[in-house]
Amino acid sequence: MSGMPQNFLDCDREQAFLMPPSLREWLPGDHLAWFVIETVASLDLSALYRSYRPDGHGRAAHEPAMMVSLLTYAYATGEYSSRGIERHCRQDIAYRVITANRVPDHATVARFVCRHQDALAGLFTEVLELCDRAGLVACGVLALDGTKLRGNATRETSVDFGQIAQELIAMAVATDTAEDEVHGDARGDELPEELRTDEGRRAWLARELAARREARRDAEDGDDADAEDGDDGSRPEREFDAEQIVARVQGRDGWLLEGKRQLDRERWQTPAPVSRSREDRLWDAAERLEQDLAALQRGNAAYEQWRMTAVDRLGRSLAGNRLPKPYEPPRSPQTTVNLSDPDTHLMKGHRQFVQGYNAQAVVAENQIVIAAEISTEPVDFSALEPMMTVARRELTQANVTTAPQVAIADAGFWNEQHMDRLATDGIAVLVPPESGKRKGQRPGWSGGRYEWMRGLLATDHGRAIYRQRKQVIEPVFGHTKHNRKFTQFHR
Repeated sequence: MSGMPQNFLDCDREQAFLMPPSLREWLPGDHLAWFVIETVASLDLSALYRSYRPDGHGRAAHEPAMMVSLLTYAYATGEYSSRGIERHCRQDIAYRVITANRVPDHATVARFVCRHQDALAGLFTEVLELCDRAGLVACGVLALDGTKLRGNATRETSVDFGQIAQELIAMAVATDTAEDEVHGDARGDELPEELRTDEGRRAWLARELAARREARRDAEDGDDADAEDGDDGSRPEREFDAEQIVARVQGRDGWLLEGKRQLDRERWQTPAPVSRSREDRLWDAAERLEQDLAALQRGNAAYEQWRMTAVDRLGRSLAGNRLPKPYEPPRSPQTTVNLSDPDTHLMKGHRQFVQGYNAQAVVAENQIVIAAEISTEPVDFSALEPMMTVARRELTQANVTTAPQVAIADAGFWNEQHMDRLATDGIAVLVPPESGKRKGQRPGWSGGRYEWMRGLLATDHGRAIYRQRKQVIEPVFGHTKHNRKFTQFHR
């Protein structure tokens, strides 16, 4: 008796289709890719389309709506590499559906992000508006927090002024092609007397930087002969707001920090690309260090001038009080700068130090991100009011009619002046004076506002509202870093 033949589904890879298959058959109707495609189709992408030639001349470009859908789906599923996106477009069904069976090159993907970075950022507001239409934005209580994210750099590429001078001098010596004729029987790599000490090298580098700046100014004057009289190419004069700086007792440090903040704002407003040439990066790094030192000196000079005219709470002149601890700004830069990403700073993360940024977020009750910014300041002290200002602006632009009523944040956001301004605008602020890890009160932080806030947080109502902070914003950072694997900036 013969057994029945085995029964298998046919697996003929050579079988051709009589009719081409429909992409609709490749993915189930509830797949995330379809949701992304339909969502992007409802967005206003006119800013992206305007950057292309209206006459259609030139090589055909990938459809902007398709590219936005591709990037959105890739980022939402944890793929941030342009090469990884190209690889998925070749082998992943969802990607092939989004791209209509086309495979954008990884360079095309990367250039699209660089070219349209401002327009892509502008889509944040439209997505927020869609979330509000879906009933997801409950912004009565907003939670603020910051997290450290690595930049595209490592700690090992950070250098100080002396190291920059030493390497630049070594490059200069290495380019000497006439050693025998110039040095005779000498070894040929001896440094001049001035350059044999660290102080001498710093002085040499300072002179060279001054000469480069003078040459740059001359070139700019030659390119723009019709410039206004008195415009020597220098940056506008910075002003120090004494009331804002002394709102929290910081002494001289508050003024020094304000000078650095002003410089950081100027750098963000006028970003400069990082050169591929190491020599150019060294010169740029040296100039940044000198700018840091100049900002420190400006802050110190402003503090000294303020102290000569300021009075204390009793109306007594501070100039006649006991002088503060003597301080003399250094004559040469003492800090470091990273050659790979000059904007990054060494910051203390959750368990280790991070060469990167302080990423700030404002999140609504349903874990919907209302605002997101990045900062070069390692602490959150100055972020409370600016982040709430950005959040309210985003809500207004997204046509969200519900106004924030309460802002909750951890002890790092304690800033009395910011809290007063928000309260004036009708927003209550819940910020504990000290973190939960601290045993007891901070020295000198007793009575008045501190006790009032501690008493408010001790009530059932205050405790219930503040308890939302952990469950609202911390899962957002956890989802971003752990689930979506976004742990560093790639650009």
